[in-house]
Amino acid sequence: MRRLFPLLILSMLLLASSAAFADGPSRKQRTALENTQNAYGATIRWGSMDDAIGYLDPRQRKENPPTEFELERYAQLRVSSYRERSSAALPDGVVERRVEIGVINVNTQAERLVVVVERWRWDPEAKRWWQTAGLPDLWRGQ
Repeated sequence: MRRLFPLLILSMLLLASSAAFADGPSRKQRTALENTQNAYGATIRWGSMDDAIGYLDPRQRKENPPTEFELERYAQLRVSSYRERSSAALPDGVVERRVEIGVINVNTQAERLVVVVERWRWDPEAKRWWQTAGLPDLWRGQ
């Protein structure tokens, strides 16, 4: 009986996790998401926010493009780190990812950490993932 209980718990967990993945993205989509998120992270870390705009959902770019003022604010910052903290597939097919970003103000040389939430949407027509949460808010709490 003692051996049966852990096996029962383990099988329930496996069943629950397989059911969660059944409704989520396919293996090919998950691979594309991982590649896109890696490239986006590298762009945020080493590139510019102008380059990161290319990862934003085209609908959002059209409806709410970043202003020149916002882009100038990003020029005052340097990203020192970019680390994924968690990721979860939501029921609507969107994948939400929490990321911790290290930010250095170039004028004061003060560094701080900011946690941002990215939301990724699969576009079946373009066969790619789009970031729908906008550019990261690196001024949260200031």
